[in-house]
Amino acid sequence: MKHRSLFTKAVHAGEDRAENFGALSTPIYNASVFAFENADEAAAIHNHVKPGYYYGRLGNPTQETLEKAVADLEGADDALAFASGMAAISAAILTVAKSGDHIVALESMYSTTTSLLNHLAENFGLEVTYVDATDPENYRQAARPSTKLFWIETPSNPVLNVTDISAVCGIAKENGIVTCADNTFATPFNQNPLSLGADLVVHSATKYLGGHSDLTAGILAGDSSIVEEARMKTTRYFGGNIAPQVAWLVMRGIKTLALRMDKHNQNAYAVAHMLSDHPKVDAVFYPGFGDHPGHTYAVKQMRGFGGMVAFDVGGIEAGKRFINALELVSIATSLGGVESIIQHSASMTHASLSPEARKLAGISDGMMRFSVGVEDMEDILDDLRSALEAV
Repeated sequence: MKHRSLFTKAVHAGEDRAENFGALSTPIYNASVFAFENADEAAAIHNHVKPGYYYGRLGNPTQETLEKAVADLEGADDALAFASGMAAISAAILTVAKSGDHIVALESMYSTTTSLLNHLAENFGLEVTYVDATDPENYRQAARPSTKLFWIETPSNPVLNVTDISAVCGIAKENGIVTCADNTFATPFNQNPLSLGADLVVHSATKYLGGHSDLTAGILAGDSSIVEEARMKTTRYFGGNIAPQVAWLVMRGIKTLALRMDKHNQNAYAVAHMLSDHPKVDAVFYPGFGDHPGHTYAVKQMRGFGGMVAFDVGGIEAGKRFINALELVSIATSLGGVESIIQHSASMTHASLSPEARKLAGISDGMMRFSVGVEDMEDILDDLRSALEAV
């Protein structure tokens, strides 16, 4: 049966009751080693002539169910689960590019991705060019004969810039370049980069896919040849494989993904509009606004604008006073959980960047990154209004 609704897909993605004795919840296979019936079967499975499992680092039935679920939600040929979002990001980069190759990435994106690319450039001979990704033509201008990968992150972390995925992917295909999109902020509920031309998509499943701030995981999905190379080489050599218990937790989270994202979308919309009208807020960054620079792209490629809102309260001290006055909203580093979480970007996740790099990325001293939870909308708004009185 073909399910078209994302609400239905999220509940049933990846399931195979026949393989699990009719269990509605896929079992957790706490096995790192799998035995064989005979020597011929051992050789066939170990050498990937016959499907099967032999060592936990290279696959587990619980892990495979999660991979099928995300592949279904993203419309991917294949998927591979990892112990963290950064393990997935690292695998994507290291599978596609090697020393001497060139990557084009965003000036403004998740800071640890930037730090990883800088580390690879400084220590392993990878070349990286950072561009303003709000203009797709900047990718074309930055491309070289040695360019192997265009890195996309949209909406971006933390300023919520939007990149025209189909335009960038079109440029990449003209030049034989692989594209990978970080879809963590949008989730498959709001956006499917593969349907817009991307070769790969990555998620920090720690965030919305898990959804309850109780796990760390990552996913790489897309072109089967690249995903399989990541499975058999990059992950095999560097590790980073997901534990079956964590894979099961991510699957449990995915079952309510559509319900949660629908509420995240609604609450973030209300929060963004309230903040935009508040006299103590200097600026609000939210792709659902008609005057957001990337709004046209967002409308074209997203079904909803997501649960993230960024806003500026005027400076570091104002930011501290604001977040210290919050009662319902928690101060924390992560995002995407059912609870509302806020952080001061300049002093937390992006503190590793120089002031010049933060400025280039559009991260002001007073910028707040707000992961809007699924609590009652009025309770969230009341907490924000009360805290803004301290600014």
